[in-house]
Amino acid sequence: MSGGERAEFKNPVVSWIDERLPVFSLMQKEYGTFPTPKNFNYFWNFGAIATVMLVLMIVTGIVLAMHYTPHADHAFGSVERIMRDVNWGWLLRYLHMNGAAFFFIAVYIHIFRGMYYGSYKKPRELLWIFGVLIFVLMMAAAFMGYVLPWSQMGGWAATVITSLFSAIPFIGEDLLHFLWGGFSVDNPTLNRFFSLHYLLPFVICAVVFLHVWALHVTGSNNPVGVEPKGKQDTLPFHPYYTAKDTFGLAVFLLFFAAVSFYTPNIFAHPAHFVEFNPMVTPPHIVPEWYFLPFYAILKAVTFDIGIPFTDVVFVSAKLGGVIAMFGAVFLLFFLPWLDNHPVKSARYRPLYKKALLLLVVAVLALGWAGAQLPEGLPVLVGQIGTAYYFAFFLIILPWLSKNEKALALPKSISAAVLEENKSKAQTTTGTAT
Repeated sequence: MSGGERAEFKNPVVSWIDERLPVFSLMQKEYGTFPTPKNFNYFWNFGAIATVMLVLMIVTGIVLAMHYTPHADHAFGSVERIMRDVNWGWLLRYLHMNGAAFFFIAVYIHIFRGMYYGSYKKPRELLWIFGVLIFVLMMAAAFMGYVLPWSQMGGWAATVITSLFSAIPFIGEDLLHFLWGGFSVDNPTLNRFFSLHYLLPFVICAVVFLHVWALHVTGSNNPVGVEPKGKQDTLPFHPYYTAKDTFGLAVFLLFFAAVSFYTPNIFAHPAHFVEFNPMVTPPHIVPEWYFLPFYAILKAVTFDIGIPFTDVVFVSAKLGGVIAMFGAVFLLFFLPWLDNHPVKSARYRPLYKKALLLLVVAVLALGWAGAQLPEGLPVLVGQIGTAYYFAFFLIILPWLSKNEKALALPKSISAAVLEENKSKAQTTTGTAT
């Protein structure tokens, strides 16, 4: 930032600091004058919203860790003490507990926006990969956090989910015992999960930094998927999008506050309020809602894969479910290469838009199936949803990449904005008439 590249600041203290460490010039460049496409809609708010929720989770988590006891004999009681005796402990826990759910809501919408508008395509492949990595780390941190209250649901969820690793050939049993720290879910398991749950949010912050860095190198995508062709297609990030992000964040936080204050346990299972008893199995183990689609994929594989009419089995149902569940997540890393259609935005790809909306329906159906007992209709719904999920990525996207005829793209972002404003004006005039 030397050699006249620094910004000018009227505040003498800010100017003095910036001469020696140009952090304010950096912020001005990256979040002040940074050129941003002029046609963002409110879907673009959710990246900033997710960042705010991550900060909230870290702050509340640090304070909660000051009062939490990571020991199998005391964990449940320490959580109850936080709720009853620690000043504002109930608020901290509810903000942290519901913050996880709203963090995932923001991230799921952020992922959908990226898929709908093709934000994973060249030159933003690495940006997308960092985003998926954040999602995977979030899932790991959330799963470990779910176990920490040492409740019936959390303890048994840890038992069931970690037991899946035993299905991995050759190393499964050793890996399972390493995760447990012994031969069952017990105090060493709780200590491992607490340590990792505390550490992973800071790892997520590091990957978020890389994610934002990649974003500022390649620039943002936009709803029409046409790259900016100059200043006529962009606006400075501040004050236009800082104001828009602030408004969107305020609305989002209103819903978050309403849930945290009025229905704080809406996402919690009743068994989450009973201390973990390894001798009593709950009738139905249900993970948090944001895991349910992948849990349904796990349960959808009810058959062994081998040579028909013989006892030869290559992949057991248990291992097949594990492969399908983890494969469903890791497929997202390869999305930029599975869909190489030259047009980014689903606005101009009618077949892709329909296929993507069907995927949303399939994921919602999987979420419903994941919350039900693994029998009857829920299993069938889970199998159909799983089949479409993998077909979307492995069959439909490659086929559409080669065969779909897109609609005509606008010549520039400005042309698209002017056409949209003209259409709105005509609609308004017609309504008024």
